[in-house]
Amino acid sequence: MSGVNRYRLLLLALFTALLLSCVLSLGFGPAPVPAEVVGRILLHKLFGLGAVNQAWTAGQEHIVWLIRVPRMLLGALVGAGLALTGAVLQAVTRNPLADPHLLGVTSGATLGAVIVVLHVGEIIGVLTLPLAAFIGAMLSMFMVLLIASRSGRLDSDRLLLCGIAVSFVMMAVANLLLFLGDHRASSAVMFWMLGGLGLARWELLGIPAFSVLLGLILLLAMARALNALMAGEQTAVTLGLNARHVRIKVFLIASLMTGVMVAISGSIGFVGLMVPHIARRLVGAEHRRLLPVCVLLGSLFLIWVDVAARTLIAPEDLPIGVATAAIGGLFFIGLMRKR
Repeated sequence: MSGVNRYRLLLLALFTALLLSCVLSLGFGPAPVPAEVVGRILLHKLFGLGAVNQAWTAGQEHIVWLIRVPRMLLGALVGAGLALTGAVLQAVTRNPLADPHLLGVTSGATLGAVIVVLHVGEIIGVLTLPLAAFIGAMLSMFMVLLIASRSGRLDSDRLLLCGIAVSFVMMAVANLLLFLGDHRASSAVMFWMLGGLGLARWELLGIPAFSVLLGLILLLAMARALNALMAGEQTAVTLGLNARHVRIKVFLIASLMTGVMVAISGSIGFVGLMVPHIARRLVGAEHRRLLPVCVLLGSLFLIWVDVAARTLIAPEDLPIGVATAAIGGLFFIGLMRKR
């Protein structure tokens, strides 16, 4: 079988697994719903089938369609967005440990969101929170780049250390604002900062869906440049690319996507670290192949992590950021030992 056919078969297998996961995951939770009932509800809501012999209760329909489907879709979008961001950050920094969480992008987005929630309010409506998170993510990223640059060049190990340092500073400021702010609001924000998909509503899915789709299109268009930067700056110059301009574009796209994800789901770390490594094991480092696989794997990963988060200590929800931090921390240790 040729490489192209194997790649298409892999995409088909991952897409099929994602569709099955989307349906099966809806049955799990504090109030389990049989898979057959889930299927009937989805057929009724999507295609108008099965309304005559309705085999489910109004409560089951409410749980599946109004609570779990938006949550599942948000999990898929957040997983896809964070995996995409991690893959391109690892390419442009040439550091296999690069991740929005470790480079301070997530912490900057969190700080921007905390400022809006506690001290500013929704001055321009529903877009206020994503915009503030994007500005925080962008400022944090460029602060890391400024500190890590030496004679106009980026050292990958120095970049990671600077990212961790800036991340600590950003989180310290966010925690200080929480301590000084209204304590009732602070407790709600603290739970949100741990990461979760509990805020998922149908009306909130448009912004993350648009940001992930736009980010994927823009990054696929830059696949050749990403391949060159992954190979080294000298290779990029040989191919006539302006490495600095490419990096700035990638950092802007990564900041936008991370800001939107953090604004909607809170701080969920290490997805962007783990998924690209798994994807490269499957399809290699060529970004036209790598990025679609990252999208599918990231969605699959976060859907099932969310299933675990809402069933392990049911009826309580385990913050999904806690689960990804535990898994990602072990993965990070494994990568460090290999290096």
